[in-house]
Amino acid sequence: MEWINSYIDRPLLDGAASGLRAWHIRFGQHPERLEPTWHLAVLSLLLIAAAHFLHDSGLVLCASALAMLALPSVWKLVSSFRVANIYSRREYALHRTRAFTKREAEWSVRMTVLFVSASLPFFAGTADPTGMFFLLGASLWFVLTVPAKFYLQAAEPPEPDEDDRLFQRAVGFG
Repeated sequence: MEWINSYIDRPLLDGAASGLRAWHIRFGQHPERLEPTWHLAVLSLLLIAAAHFLHDSGLVLCASALAMLALPSVWKLVSSFRVANIYSRREYALHRTRAFTKREAEWSVRMTVLFVSASLPFFAGTADPTGMFFLLGASLWFVLTVPAKFYLQAAEPPEPDEDDRLFQRAVGFG
């Protein structure tokens, strides 16, 4: 179990923390906006692939399924833009505590999701080409979004002063 923790779980958590930090520094956005943005980007790529490979009713079915999958992420982004884009020390402490709790309590869930994600694309074979593309797209959606969600929720959030332009101006860097 220590091997899984050392070589799989911790590097993925560190990668998620680096992604959150890069998102916060590069775009100046709240770290909680990365997961729904990533989800919508994956769904957009899957819609482009569906338009390329599927036709007629298969394309309509796939596009409607992708639209339904996008609704929670769109709602999360819209509701996050309604409140002020302030990422203070208080919010950092709250997110850090929640991430630590999720990191410790949901280890087995993350490992289960990784195992299912690794094996799911192998079950996408059917005789019907439309069904095969639909199942392959569904498994790609799962592989690209669900583990990212769990690891982004359990990752260490970035420090709020890393890209705080008001802080930089106060000390004379901006």
